[in-house]
Amino acid sequence: MKKPGFDHAKYLELQTKNITDRIARFGGKLYLEFGGKLFDDYHASRVLPGFQPDAKIRMLYELRDDAEIVIVVSADDIEKNKRRGDLGITYDADTLRLIDAFRDFGLYVGSVCITHFSEQPGAVQFQKRLEALGMRVYRHYKIPDYPANVPLIVSDEGYGKNDYIETTRPLVVVTAPGPGSGKMATCLSQLYHEYKRGNKAGYAKFETFPIWNLPLKHPVNVAYEAATADLDDVNMIDPFHLEAYGVTTVNYNRDVEIFPVLSAIMKNIMGESIYKSPTDMGVNMIGYCIADDEVVCKAAKEEVIRRYYEAACNVKLGFGDKQVVHRIELLMNSMDLSTDDRRVVKAALDKAAETGDTAAAIETEDGKILTGKTSDLLGACSAMLINVLKHLARIPDEIPLLSPAVIEPIQDLKVNALGNRNPRLHADEVLIALSICAATNPMAKRALEQLPKLKGLEAHSSVILNSSDADTFKRLGVHMTQEPLTFSNKLYHK
Repeated sequence: MKKPGFDHAKYLELQTKNITDRIARFGGKLYLEFGGKLFDDYHASRVLPGFQPDAKIRMLYELRDDAEIVIVVSADDIEKNKRRGDLGITYDADTLRLIDAFRDFGLYVGSVCITHFSEQPGAVQFQKRLEALGMRVYRHYKIPDYPANVPLIVSDEGYGKNDYIETTRPLVVVTAPGPGSGKMATCLSQLYHEYKRGNKAGYAKFETFPIWNLPLKHPVNVAYEAATADLDDVNMIDPFHLEAYGVTTVNYNRDVEIFPVLSAIMKNIMGESIYKSPTDMGVNMIGYCIADDEVVCKAAKEEVIRRYYEAACNVKLGFGDKQVVHRIELLMNSMDLSTDDRRVVKAALDKAAETGDTAAAIETEDGKILTGKTSDLLGACSAMLINVLKHLARIPDEIPLLSPAVIEPIQDLKVNALGNRNPRLHADEVLIALSICAATNPMAKRALEQLPKLKGLEAHSSVILNSSDADTFKRLGVHMTQEPLTFSNKLYHK
């Protein structure tokens, strides 16, 4: 495990307390917009070593008796079959996944709200499916000139046309499969209906990045810009907070740009503007929980380089934007970073140059770099995996973990029975073969026992990985980057 730079327990305590305080501030009812990933926030765990990927959901679990969840999904996204980039599933399918995931954590999902609704056939069908599964479903409609036409928005023809979402608990967490789903509008619509009914309620945002009380160019905040380079997000000083309090804080462009409109909407609903700045709206205690700034700075710089490689590979495969690569290059230049700062890159490229074929490299916690080269039996990443497991298990190089007698029947199955053109074993196939051998080979068993130690290690491939290897290393928790080069000139890369 890497040296922690973040106090996870302190974060849970402070974040929970501040949400509870915010509920009390608004008379016992809070609509909390949740941005970013509620589950598996691996970006946060990479740039803040010590932050647990499930920290947000565990924090909600502490408030489970007071919280209910509303999942919002845009009818337009349903109609377009929009997919999550990380999971590859449609937003409507992810809505179902989120319901199950929240329930598995013992959290109450009260309803689903379909936003931007205008009788889209796919949205109508999805509502019927949800209701057949026992979920309450509400509709929110498109409002002309949103969000500029404040008088229309805050009227019976604006928010007033939306269904009022029936909630029963003091904390209503509003979340969604992805950005642009209408979380903020859903919260504000609920405030309109609550105040029409004479009920007190408030709104806040659960924030993670950028971290408002870190410097604008702190590596953790720069890493956030790199992660959202495809969205044109830019960190900036919050001018409203500076004017109101004389304190410099960091926010991002979209929140700063929308704040005057948001403030006007809230003033029309509640009779006053309850927040003086977009920073005021956020509940974010992360900055107070950084225990070792040097550690998180180093981790954030590594993340910026990883984001560069991710963007460059996307361009090479034909579904990325060169402007995203250029934006991240500018961020790297501003931090005086280059790909040479990632040790495994040079090791992988040197091995590839030495062998004249694809290669891979991985760095262990003790600073040792292990490489793997392509052979007749194994792909480069598979060989690297074997080598690092042997190193961690202190198994001498000369002792084979997988003999040709084990590998060759698998190759025969792949090529002659399954029609695969590549006979070499992928990483997942190597692990299956090791698992079989472990039943009779103590060395193979000892090697497999090292798998948890791979989590958080840095690795690099001299070419873009196939989907099987990429998924295997992702599941193992290895931070893998890849050169934006393909193994062949073929257009289809699975």
